[in-house]
Amino acid sequence: MDLIPRIRSHFKDSAQTKLDAAETLVTPIARASECIAASLSNQGKVLACGNGGSAADAQHFAAELVGRFERERRGLAAIALTTDTSILTAVANDYSYGAVFARQVSALGKAGDVLLAISTSGNSPSIVEAIRAAQGDGIRVVALTGRGGGKVGSLLMDSDVHLCVPSERTPRIQEIHLLAIHCLCDAIDCLLLGASE
Repeated sequence: MDLIPRIRSHFKDSAQTKLDAAETLVTPIARASECIAASLSNQGKVLACGNGGSAADAQHFAAELVGRFERERRGLAAIALTTDTSILTAVANDYSYGAVFARQVSALGKAGDVLLAISTSGNSPSIVEAIRAAQGDGIRVVALTGRGGGKVGSLLMDSDVHLCVPSERTPRIQEIHLLAIHCLCDAIDCLLLGASE
């Protein structure tokens, strides 16, 4: 079996999906960046969550803010809600897996914070419940989804920001989510530190 054409098609499909996504996502990414930067400037924080690969993306985003992206600056307040196994397993065991992020949002979040909620399908119950908890506590939501946005898309309010990747394929959606996270990090730094080359 010649794998070369198959592998080449992944590169081409990924590149085309990125070009397509640029048409629809640049404005909401800018809006999301402004939302997060405003929260951080006012002593707020970002809570990030997702499942599986999206959990890794939530942790990646928090690491870039607490550490640094490309420019030296103070650490920014971001917490990945995907990392504390004691909390995750206690809540999943005592309540349900659907509550693992919502309980943390309610415990750690406050009005003025931002929830970065990542779900490739837009239908993850734990992400849906986290968004409901955030909205109930006056926490704005930046949601990263694909496949039309699913249940997440229908929950979002005008004050929230939806970054919905125009694709049905999980790997392509996840690739754009990572690019969107890098764009967010760069834009947040620009807003907080000023533009640089």
